[in-house]
Amino acid sequence: MPGQGTGQLITVLGASGLLGTAISRELASRPVRLRLVGRRPVALPPQPTALIEERRADLTDPGAVAEAVAGSDVVIHLVAHISGSGTWRVSDGDTLAERVNLGLVHDVIDAIRAQRPARRPALLFSGSLSQSARVPAALAASTQPHELLTAYDRHKLAAEQAIADATAKGLVRGSTLRLPTLYSLGTDPVDLDRGVVATMTRRAVEGRPLTMWHGGTAKRDLLGIDDAARAFTAALDALDAVAGRAWEIGTGEQTSVAELFTAIARTVSRQTGRAPVPVVDSTPDRHAMPTDQLDFVLRSPEFRNVTGWAPRVPLHEGLDRIAGAVARRHRAVTA
Repeated sequence: MPGQGTGQLITVLGASGLLGTAISRELASRPVRLRLVGRRPVALPPQPTALIEERRADLTDPGAVAEAVAGSDVVIHLVAHISGSGTWRVSDGDTLAERVNLGLVHDVIDAIRAQRPARRPALLFSGSLSQSARVPAALAASTQPHELLTAYDRHKLAAEQAIADATAKGLVRGSTLRLPTLYSLGTDPVDLDRGVVATMTRRAVEGRPLTMWHGGTAKRDLLGIDDAARAFTAALDALDAVAGRAWEIGTGEQTSVAELFTAIARTVSRQTGRAPVPVVDSTPDRHAMPTDQLDFVLRSPEFRNVTGWAPRVPLHEGLDRIAGAVARRHRAVTA
């Protein structure tokens, strides 16, 4: 795709995912060279400023990561293993999940080491607030993988620590952004099938009850995907300040699952003119994880203080935007 960018080369691994698409849109407006690596085409602005190269690749293939990151000034690593109905519900002993969630990070570091770039490239990684949900905030940075409840969190933390080690050794300038629960704002039609908020919004539009587990008491920090993308560009703009450690990203607002699902039902009701669908408790299914009952909410404002980033889209506005998008698609399909 043509563009005018002639600056640094930024490679996005996992560019066609929910977060990757939003970050790619954000970076497309910058005067850079942008290499987007994913399994599907990426929805981009019609007249990007960046000079954009899209690549289809299975990064688990031998040599695929090295080829993807060759010559990069910045690597944004967003690849995650997709298993069943959720991207983060990973079983212990799932070797493919470990290969994707952890092994690919080692492949990136090994490729950079072998390529010996003249300037240390930046390496930004998408972590999760769930990595520190059980750990006091003061001790979160020293958490060890074996202390975490799920394989997904153990993979993410081990990858995060590998990036920190590579930064300490002078190979990269690395940083991890530990993200909360992300949700689509309905910008890209593909996003309407990704994440719990989109799933429950679609169920409500279809008139089906919204089912929750454990009474819906667990609290979540919900961040619109565009605000999450801006957190990554904020990290790039303040790289010297953020490199070498992990940062918690979020709104700091606590919303229980029950409150979220009730808000979705009411928001969809306003869009459709029908009564809100019921929100009911149900027995956890086979995908349930121990962390489903824990709270994942931002505890530290440090990233905001260092970078100046702050979320712009309040939850009620975000839910209204995605409900409108889902309702419009539903009307178009059923007309």
